[in-house]
Amino acid sequence: MPIPRLANLIDGRLQAPRDDRWLDVFEPATGQVFAHCPDASAEDVADAVAAAQRAAPGWATTPAERRAGLLHKLATLVQERFEDFVALESRDSGKPLAQARSLDIPRAIANLRYFAAQVVAWSSESHAMETGAINYTLRQPLGVAGCISPWNLPLYLFTWKIAPALAAGNAVVAKPSETTPCTAALLGELSIEAGFPPGVLNIVQGRGPSVGQAIVEHPAVKAVSFTGSTRTGAQIAAAAAPHFKKVSLELGGKNPAVVFEDADLSDANLDTIVRSGFANQGEICLCGSRLLVQRSIYGAFRERYLARVKALRVGDPHEPGSDLGALVSREHFDKVMDCIATARGEGGAVLCGGEAVHVPGRCAEGWFVAPTVIEGLGPDALTNQHEIFGPVVSLIPFEDEDEALAIANGTGYGLAASVWTRDLSRAHRIGERLDFGIVWINCWLLRDLRTPFGGAKQSGLGREGGVEALRFFTEPKNICIRY
Repeated sequence: MPIPRLANLIDGRLQAPRDDRWLDVFEPATGQVFAHCPDASAEDVADAVAAAQRAAPGWATTPAERRAGLLHKLATLVQERFEDFVALESRDSGKPLAQARSLDIPRAIANLRYFAAQVVAWSSESHAMETGAINYTLRQPLGVAGCISPWNLPLYLFTWKIAPALAAGNAVVAKPSETTPCTAALLGELSIEAGFPPGVLNIVQGRGPSVGQAIVEHPAVKAVSFTGSTRTGAQIAAAAAPHFKKVSLELGGKNPAVVFEDADLSDANLDTIVRSGFANQGEICLCGSRLLVQRSIYGAFRERYLARVKALRVGDPHEPGSDLGALVSREHFDKVMDCIATARGEGGAVLCGGEAVHVPGRCAEGWFVAPTVIEGLGPDALTNQHEIFGPVVSLIPFEDEDEALAIANGTGYGLAASVWTRDLSRAHRIGERLDFGIVWINCWLLRDLRTPFGGAKQSGLGREGGVEALRFFTEPKNICIRY
């Protein structure tokens, strides 16, 4: 049976890449190629941008209700193909079917519907002056927006970008990760069925240095929204700066989960703390990879925590009982294993995991890693400073609030933190002093689409979500009228 080929979506048509070059798409659970993805070029990007430029004026003047209706239609089509998307997302990324079914695809649908509703309700500001004048602000689409999304939550984060860009009236040129391209390709097919005008949504598949760089550098692309590594984000910021493009960067994290001695460590809360480190094989930028525990409860906490981590099942993503699936690629598998070796070399004690997992049957050649907990490394160790982005958590004891804050804030990252305490005053006090864009108190990954999302320091630049996303994808224009 021939291996299927995905297509680019350019100007409302599914197209092969100009140079007829293709990339292998691997199923992480088996290590086998199951699809071919376009290895598109700067010329393909130029075609997509040209189509977007032609479509942008008409789309910008399309009533918000009509734009919203098309986004709702696309969401409905995704819902109708729900299990197809679940299967593709799991096969593409290695995550368990259960997670794709409970989180990834529902959230993608929610993104489309939320921004469809948000743009209809979005109102402009006005300010009356005592001197007999009134100011009002127009928020106008930029024209062509570039959206570049990562491999860890493929459709979830792809829609997180394209939905507000389209809702705000921009034409879009989007690039999904070449590692996990399949659900974006299917979404492109459904956008044609939904009735989006040609050129309004363009999806160009391929590698970052060719497709991504071409999107960032194209002079007609007025804004770039990127989620990915801090290193690539820095390159994008440097490339965009000479052209004064708007840039939104959601980058890496080395997130702390801080557990105080007065925390409610019920079974449900402890399960959430475990999940915060190992959900999606640890391949979520919001995962708490540094687990800070107050020394007075450290021993008892460690015992209960380890028992739950050891009970996590690594297995075939298709099996209902699998808690963790495969890492997304051989390259990433090797990186995570190297990080574990580094932790051992630094003197860290591996309390559980630390090795590859052999899953028999169809997954015998897959890229699986056991959930790993490491102890005995200081806050400044490489393991506690560098983002691993895998199923690896480091346990770190602390004495008091000041030490907890010093450790938590003591990295170059500042994306997300969670704090576990019954003391409401402490919760407010710690939340205010943590240098992170998102702080959860007694919870984790409890997301409200209305709230600003993004990080501080090397975790990014700007905010997305709610009206922040609509503001990013528009240009404010103040008009002052004297009467």
